[in-house]
Amino acid sequence: MNNYDKILNYAKENNGYITASEAERLVINSSSFLSNLVVNKKLEKVGAGVYKLPDYPIDNFYILSKCSKNMCYSHATALYLHNMSDRIPLVYDVTVSYNYSGNLLNNENVTLHYVKDEIFELGIIDIKTVNNLTVKCYDLERTICDIIKDKNCMDKEIYSKALKEYAKLKDKDILKLVKYARLLNIEKEVVELMEVLL
Repeated sequence: MNNYDKILNYAKENNGYITASEAERLVINSSSFLSNLVVNKKLEKVGAGVYKLPDYPIDNFYILSKCSKNMCYSHATALYLHNMSDRIPLVYDVTVSYNYSGNLLNNENVTLHYVKDEIFELGIIDIKTVNNLTVKCYDLERTICDIIKDKNCMDKEIYSKALKEYAKLKDKDILKLVKYARLLNIEKEVVELMEVLL
């Protein structure tokens, strides 16, 4: 198998996508191979260091997630990824730590939420997009805490629908929710809301 095939096969196995760093692990001097594949229309460059096979759909969640390592989808965007909102995000909610200095700072399609380092990792999971690609997102309990904490910035309809949907879930984890709420300094508010909803 030649280097071009190695790159294309990897992309096929990864639901149509490959990043420059993934290509670098496969072949030496991968940038010239990637450039040639783009010129020959075997690959399309869809973001900084992100490539896809032409017959696969654009996945903005995945492309954006590959632009910056230290980010996590949150708030309304996380609700969408968890199927708790049917409103496709036009602007993506992304949480980063306070010392973040990556390229999302200048992205007008992103709303950045800043948290302390020790809170940033809390509740991060891998989740699949509609195109079966993996991105980092907060779990449902962290997401519910985040929208309660920042409810004044939330769309009222998305906010109330998400809380009602969460209350109805059979597999919700109230203990985890309260634990997160304590760490985020909103325990009283979360407990009172859950008492009303449950």
